[in-house]
Amino acid sequence: MLEESPNSKLNKEILSRYTSLELPDGNIIATYVWIDGTGENIRCKDRTLNFLPKSPKDLPIWNYDGSSTYQALGENSDVYLYPCTIYRDPFRRGNHILVLCETYKYDGTPMKTNNRKTCREVCDKVKDQEPWFGIEQEYTFLDMDGRPLGWPKGGFPAPQGPYYCGVGADKVIARDVVDAHYRACLYAGVKICGTNAEVMPAQWEFQVGPCVGVAVGDDLWMARFLLHRIAEDFGIISTLDPKPMTGDWNGAGAHTNVSTKETRAEGGIEVIKAAIQKLSRNHDAHIQAYDPHGGKDNERRLTGRHETSSITEFKSGVANRGASIRIPRGVADEGKGYFEDRRPSSNCDPYTVVERILRTICLDEF
Repeated sequence: MLEESPNSKLNKEILSRYTSLELPDGNIIATYVWIDGTGENIRCKDRTLNFLPKSPKDLPIWNYDGSSTYQALGENSDVYLYPCTIYRDPFRRGNHILVLCETYKYDGTPMKTNNRKTCREVCDKVKDQEPWFGIEQEYTFLDMDGRPLGWPKGGFPAPQGPYYCGVGADKVIARDVVDAHYRACLYAGVKICGTNAEVMPAQWEFQVGPCVGVAVGDDLWMARFLLHRIAEDFGIISTLDPKPMTGDWNGAGAHTNVSTKETRAEGGIEVIKAAIQKLSRNHDAHIQAYDPHGGKDNERRLTGRHETSSITEFKSGVANRGASIRIPRGVADEGKGYFEDRRPSSNCDPYTVVERILRTICLDEF
C-alpha cells in the first residue's frame, strides 16, 4: 500500500472553526524562521506578542534547542535568534507575521550556517556599485515514498519534451500547489516575479528578484519556507535536491542573475565580459561555495548534459544553457544588462552565492 502523509487525511475544514476565533486586542502571533545545522533545512516556532512591531529591531531576541537542530551539544544547547526581516503571514493573515532570523551562539558569534552576516557585510562594502540579483529556484514535488509526484509506481513517465511550461493533465503535476505558493509569496511580501513548469515532470521553478544585495537571500529563504509549509498542507514533499532522479532527467539549479550599476549602463557588455574573466579564474572557489556540501551535490548535476556545464570546466557564451555563465541574447544585442551564473545548486545558500560573486567581481578577491 502506498504510504500517504497523515496531513492529507486531516479534515482541513475543522481548522476554520478555530482560525475564525477573535484574539484578544493587541495579540499577534510571530513565527520565527531560521536555517538549521544542515545549511539547507528550515525550522520555525511561534510566540505571542502584545504589540505590532514596526521593524525587526522591535522584536525580542529568542532562543531554541540547538542540540535538536544539529547546531549544539545538549550540555550547552541554547542558540539565539536575531530577527532580521519581517513578512506578512499568509496562513494566519491579519497582523500576524513571519520573522526571518540569523542564528548566534551564546557568546555572540554567528553559527556556522549563519552566512547572512558576512554576506551583509560584503554587500555593504559594495553598495555604491548597486548589485542586483535574481534567482531562479528549481524544485521537485515528491510523494511520501520519495518518488516524483505523479510518476508511475515502478516505472517512468514519457521522456522529457512536453513538460517544460506545459499545459494539460498529462503534462503538468500539482499546479494548484504552485499557484498557492505564488499568491502566498506575494501576500507575504516576497519579491517573487514568476513561475513555470520545468523540464522534468513534477519539477517547477519560481523566480525571486531583482533584489538589491542581501535582500535576495532573505526573500529566497522565506519563499522556500512558504513552499515547504504549503506542500505540508497538501500532504506532499517539496525537495531542493539538485538531482532527484538519476538517468536522462534534468537536475535542479538556482540560476543566479547578476548586474551592477556599470553592467546596466551603456557599454555594460564590456564590464560583463571583464566580470566573466574574473569568474573564470575563480571557478573552483565558486563550485565549493555553490552548494551546502562543497560541490558534492553539484557533482551529480553539473555533468555537461541536461542544460549544464561540466563541474570541472568553465565555459561562457551567449544564449548557451550548457555554459557556466550565460549572457542572454537580449543583453548581447543591447550591449548592457546582466549575466546568468548557472552553477549554483537548487539547495544552495543564496547568501553564500551572493557573497562569493561580489567578492570576485566587485572586490577582486581570488
